[in-house]
Amino acid sequence: MKMTRKIEAIAYLRTSSVSNLDGDSEARHKVAIENFAKLNNYVIVGEYWDAAVSGCDEIGELPEFNAMMDHIESNGVRVVLVESADRLARSVIAQELAVVAMEAKGIQIITSSGQNLTESDDPAKVAMRQMAGVFSQFEKQRLVNKLAGARKRERDKGRKVEGRKSLSETDPELLKRAKSLRRKDRTSGKRRTYYRIAKTLENEGFINSKGNAYQPNQVQKLCEA
Repeated sequence: MKMTRKIEAIAYLRTSSVSNLDGDSEARHKVAIENFAKLNNYVIVGEYWDAAVSGCDEIGELPEFNAMMDHIESNGVRVVLVESADRLARSVIAQELAVVAMEAKGIQIITSSGQNLTESDDPAKVAMRQMAGVFSQFEKQRLVNKLAGARKRERDKGRKVEGRKSLSETDPELLKRAKSLRRKDRTSGKRRTYYRIAKTLENEGFINSKGNAYQPNQVQKLCEA
């Protein structure tokens, strides 16, 4: 018998008041999503719950929603299951903004009743989604232009415009240790390779923000700084 491959999905829940935390709201939403997943060949690989959060909040203000989006970007899951559209957001505008954000990344949002929110053919919703997309792009470009203009004005005044800080600036102890390991051996006159220095730094607890060892090319930049 041929087994049907299950589709990975993430469950998203939102409760809008503290009173819901003491009742069965979250449990009810979760059961509805899980039952739908079982009946429709989905396997839930992650769960995010914005507790006591207003459905009128902008999606950028929902901590678990944004954590979910980060998760999605890193693991390739392209389906989000919600109990209903108003559990994604209470207001229609906020719902459509969330849909725009997900649709742009190729993500489907499906309710426990089987409605695919990203494939709605309601003319009003489609129009609203298109307008939201236009304004979102406009605002993004406006911000880019504003920041670019501010940097140019600072440069015109002869001031240094800070960019992304290097490792040597953010971690002076790492810089100091890398340089010391790169010095010539007093006996042999030879230097450690950048690969060997990277391994030594890792063993001494110098690791990046993701918990991984620094790469030899990063060590080289540190030593040459």
